Amino acid sequence: MSRRLTEPPVRIDRSAPVPLTAQLVEALRAAMASGALRAGERLPSSRTLAVQLGVSRTVVTDAFQQLYAEGWLDGRHGSGTYVAEHEPLPQPPEPPEPEPPRAADPVLGRPSRQEVRGAGVADLRAGAPWVRDHDRAALRRAWRHAAELLPSDDPDPRGEPRLRALLAEHLRRTRGVRVGPENVLVTRGTGNGLDLVGAMFATGQGPFQGTASERSAARFRAGVEEPGYGKARTILAARGAEIVPCPVDDDGIRPADLPDDLALVYTTPAHQYPLGGRLPLPRRERLIAWARRTGAVVVEDDYDAEFRYDVAPLPALHGLDPERVVLLGTLSKTLDPDLGIGWIVAEPDLLSRLARVRADLSDRTSGPVQAATALLLERGDLDRHLRRMRLEYARRRAMVVEHLGPRIGGDTAGLHVLLPLPEDAVAPVIADAAEEGVLVEDTSRTSHGAPRVHGLVIGYGSVSRAELRRACEVLARAVARHTRS
Repeated sequence: MSRRLTEPPVRIDRSAPVPLTAQLVEALRAAMASGALRAGERLPSSRTLAVQLGVSRTVVTDAFQQLYAEGWLDGRHGSGTYVAEHEPLPQPPEPPEPEPPRAADPVLGRPSRQEVRGAGVADLRAGAPWVRDHDRAALRRAWRHAAELLPSDDPDPRGEPRLRALLAEHLRRTRGVRVGPENVLVTRGTGNGLDLVGAMFATGQGPFQGTASERSAARFRAGVEEPGYGKARTILAARGAEIVPCPVDDDGIRPADLPDDLALVYTTPAHQYPLGGRLPLPRRERLIAWARRTGAVVVEDDYDAEFRYDVAPLPALHGLDPERVVLLGTLSKTLDPDLGIGWIVAEPDLLSRLARVRADLSDRTSGPVQAATALLLERGDLDRHLRRMRLEYARRRAMVVEHLGPRIGGDTAGLHVLLPLPEDAVAPVIADAAEEGVLVEDTSRTSHGAPRVHGLVIGYGSVSRAELRRACEVLARAVARHTRS
């Protein structure tokens, strides 16, 4: 086996938005995978390579540690760093010329994010986080841990006890929710949690029987914010609910406008989607008073609660009345939409009802996913990732504010803003942006009928900062063209 010293074919671009360590890891990994760096070849010392690339030694040592953990490098102290034995990966064929994104996917109703990214389009649709700067070593460690565990032959419909306890502690620290594992049911995300709540009412197992929430097994009335989260309407309607649009304003849902015959009302008090309001305390108290008077259940979607940029977030609505409020949460925005972990927080009696419904539906959350998530929580990896992403999203939010200025709303939290526009300017702005490679959506997808609020819902989570800056410049020009009057 060759042990000769090799100059690695790598280059660092300081102007790129990708961190230097990540650039170095990717360049070295690609060189070894392609055979440009062969097994047994010796790499320069970290000090030498740092001087050659003009970076700090820490950048190189962190990159080496990452590649050691992945098995690309081997060596021992004092003997140097070598390329490990591996089979060079076959080179993929040249990719075809990217096609522009389709007007709509026949299944999803709109082009997928992968299609849009492959076509070189900046995707500013709301709902996706930035997933390219994860601590990959922490994720690999979590999945290795999960793979070592034996599968369960009788999974608890409430979720693994260890994860439920860790989630209860996480919610106590981050959201001021004082609960124990007996109050937590592990779901596959907010949608799954809302579906279980809908199924509970649809099967006549809802709480507070004999009050306004008593409904037949076939039909119940569910209030959903208008404008609001379209998937909430879809999920509850699929469980037989009669959807009742509930008006919101810049502060959130308006309790005074809620009808008295609702079985439940779905709300996003931490960061209303899409207007971006934060439900103030007096209105929260009025909402709870309405629920106590009518016997309804308040379903609190803790949407975007983790990312607040002006002041500390208000504690969860659940704390005002744990018996009337069911809290839904997820790690989709915090960590990864593909992870499939969320939670329902409720009083033990209501949680037992939900667990029975879930068992009847044979619905469950993956055991390995639960084990991996538990390790991320236990080791503090999730907290560290959350702190990094708060800083990252705050920079992106500042960039959007810089370019689109005082027009925008809902910018104090979350991963999206609302850009109100005159109704006749919305379509031309979207069309002009599309011509320059920027995809953005209007408020029509958030409304039960014709939109009451007109404008653009701009998500800034799924693109790089460089892409976001260019996209904001494009939007600013388009808005200026069509709103001059």
